[in-house]
Amino acid sequence: MSTPRDLNDLYTDELKDLWSANDQMQRCLKKIAGKATDKTLKDMLAKSQDGISQHTDVLKELIEEAGEKVSKEHCKGMEGLVAEAVKHTSEEAPEKGPVLDAQIIAQYQRMSHYGIAGFGTAAAFAKALGLKDANKKLREATKDIYGGDEYMTRLAETVVNIEAREG
Repeated sequence: MSTPRDLNDLYTDELKDLWSANDQMQRCLKKIAGKATDKTLKDMLAKSQDGISQHTDVLKELIEEAGEKVSKEHCKGMEGLVAEAVKHTSEEAPEKGPVLDAQIIAQYQRMSHYGIAGFGTAAAFAKALGLKDANKKLREATKDIYGGDEYMTRLAETVVNIEAREG
């Protein structure tokens, strides 16, 4: 990635970074989904992977529309979040069950919040550049990610954390 010269460069760099972040998160979710015991959590992790794929398709489309080479730039931010997620759900993981499920939700939400920030930033850049269709698609993706995050919060607060507390 070269030094950005203008807002358009920032925008396309953000799209390429998000593509990498999505790929990393999706691979991580594939690894940790099988460790979940709560059926609703397992289903949500699978659904999230489908959503990530759809958002990645949007990113590729927007990169192409911007006249850029359709490629991704390695996202070191998500790399760190994924390393933490793997550590806390594999290497230093609680036993399989509600406590591990609570940990999976926590790691999922950390990664999702990174995505919310990135997609929101890209949407703001698109808006400033007058890219109405791109802004709309990026805002929709941000809304989807928020929805997944809120769903995980409800699942944690109403089921998983309660079961984890009770042992």
